Amino acid sequence: MQPTANQEELAAVWKGRDFLGLADFTPEEIRYLLDLAVELKRKQKAGELYQPLKGKTLGMIFEKSSTRTRVSFEVGMYQLGGHALFLSRSDIQMGRGETIRDTARTMSRYLDGILIRTFGHRNVVELARAATVPVINGLSDFSHPCQALADYQTILEKKGRLEGLKIAYIGDGNNMCHSLMVGAAKLGLHFVGACPEGYEPDAELTKSAKETASETGGRVDIVRDPKEAVQGADVVYTDVWASMGFEEEQQERERAFRAYQVNEELVRYAKPDYLFMHCLPAHRGEEVTEGVIDGPNSVVFDEAENRLHAQKAIMAAIMA
Repeated sequence: MQPTANQEELAAVWKGRDFLGLADFTPEEIRYLLDLAVELKRKQKAGELYQPLKGKTLGMIFEKSSTRTRVSFEVGMYQLGGHALFLSRSDIQMGRGETIRDTARTMSRYLDGILIRTFGHRNVVELARAATVPVINGLSDFSHPCQALADYQTILEKKGRLEGLKIAYIGDGNNMCHSLMVGAAKLGLHFVGACPEGYEPDAELTKSAKETASETGGRVDIVRDPKEAVQGADVVYTDVWASMGFEEEQQERERAFRAYQVNEELVRYAKPDYLFMHCLPAHRGEEVTEGVIDGPNSVVFDEAENRLHAQKAIMAAIMA
């Protein structure tokens, strides 16, 4: 693929930037990453060697356990020619009282990029402010932009477009809901979130997403009724009812979300060729039934695979 002048300009814009949330980027910048992810996936499938990060190292701070984030980033760095260094709380002094600022300044002297997967979003922001190398948000309690980017790559591959599609998110207005909502607003989709009372997405972020959507031809709605949300949807998305860190609320959340299960009855309101998506891990029998997640409309493992390619695009764009 021969890059255009506009793509070259966007590539230059990305170098050295942090990747903390989709709200920080223009629609054109996000589309550049999506196009790059698709191209890097093509190269990998064709066996084409592409190593723009040869000799570079990504430090990965994990305060939360992970399957997809850790494996995809480690494999992605390897495929791009670089090296990934896994750092748990017990491996570094940040878990023993050293400030995030001092950790960021020190690690910046050794590394070419830093990934952090943490609880408080303020940790991501503070790390990025103090670091002199690019910082990637691998997940925080407020947003999950890497997953959302892979999700929109998957939708683009399956549907051939993004603009004008309707994505129905059912469940907790959590970090996943936030990133999907912002991504939809930026990319011109119609996002409808169906959440129980008291579990809606952040009000300020929702307001901002609605304003963005009005400029891109998209739309953002938050409703109570899952059937209303799913009606005519091109994509039906859900997440666990109790995310990591909220396990003590499990029983309370089970009661609150009982009517928000994505099951065979609910998805009948979607378009016949709808896509079912879930960021995984899934609690089968809770937020989604076996028949839906294993059904013919499910693309959960395609989106899981695309974590590798979308994150390679992020790393190549900001670290090359």
